[in-house]
Amino acid sequence: MPIEKPYQTRKVVIIGAGRVGSHVALCLMFRHLVNEIVFLDVNREAAEAQVMDLEDLASGMGDSFTIRVGDYADCADAHFIVLTAGRSRRPGETRLDMLGGTMKVLEGIVGPVRDSGFNGIVLSVSNPADIVTEYLYRNLGLPREHVFGTGTALDSVRLRRILSGIIDVDAKQIQAFCMGEHGDSSFIPTSHVTVGSITLREYLAMNHHSGTNIDFDEVKRMVKESGSKIVGGKGCTEFGIASVVAEIITAILHNEKRMLPLSVHLEGEYGESGISAGTPCIVGSNGIDAVLEIDLSYDERRAMRNSCSIIRGYVDQVMPEVPAQE
Repeated sequence: MPIEKPYQTRKVVIIGAGRVGSHVALCLMFRHLVNEIVFLDVNREAAEAQVMDLEDLASGMGDSFTIRVGDYADCADAHFIVLTAGRSRRPGETRLDMLGGTMKVLEGIVGPVRDSGFNGIVLSVSNPADIVTEYLYRNLGLPREHVFGTGTALDSVRLRRILSGIIDVDAKQIQAFCMGEHGDSSFIPTSHVTVGSITLREYLAMNHHSGTNIDFDEVKRMVKESGSKIVGGKGCTEFGIASVVAEIITAILHNEKRMLPLSVHLEGEYGESGISAGTPCIVGSNGIDAVLEIDLSYDERRAMRNSCSIIRGYVDQVMPEVPAQE
């Protein structure tokens, strides 16, 4: 469904002015993607400080960004809302452990956003990513192509980085992604991993790599532990996810028709409905142009069902009475 009412192109409202929100703003500024950034945060003083710091950056860059703290009325003509609000993940926690705290935050956000008349694109970063995305989809009254989460996009960046180190190829040459939950039940559809346009197995054989097999169980463990190691060492993740948000917004503003693995409400894809989960999507000017249902092996289909079952269990806990849109 195309966006029906006018909105101000290249205006983004970032809900949550913490470390992730501020680095999202930083990446958008460095890439010259937006011309107005509005922060919304319950801690207005902290948000004002972020604005002043980013204004110093803008001045040094010589660019005429508008950066300010606003209110929910600013959502009315915004092109994007980027949701980063929610409590930080603590060392030793899974993303699902954050659900209770994040839901309390969401309850104070969804109503004001809906009442503002916002009709642009909502990009959710807050964890647990898939449950939050589904909550937003069910409660904002927007079509699914306009409400989606970063999902397994960051997992996929980490996957390519890890594979790059194993096979000694630039990560940009590797096509690989994770699917399912942005969390411990995510999986790697190994049958779709390629180097350039060459299947990974063929590439390894042609390149006389030591052995033609990669231990993807170990790779999956490394991907899953990446976030935990960062949180344990510095308290949060911020740079990688901010870059992912900038990539998604770039794909939308430039109508790239780019394939990205994002969390989106499923309507029968992979035999799943009524939840949001990470799956390859085509991203263009209208947000999600298509949800791709790729061919999966038996084990991969089973992994997808398992991951979706875990997501559904948590969705049913927090939204048992709210029917999904049809």
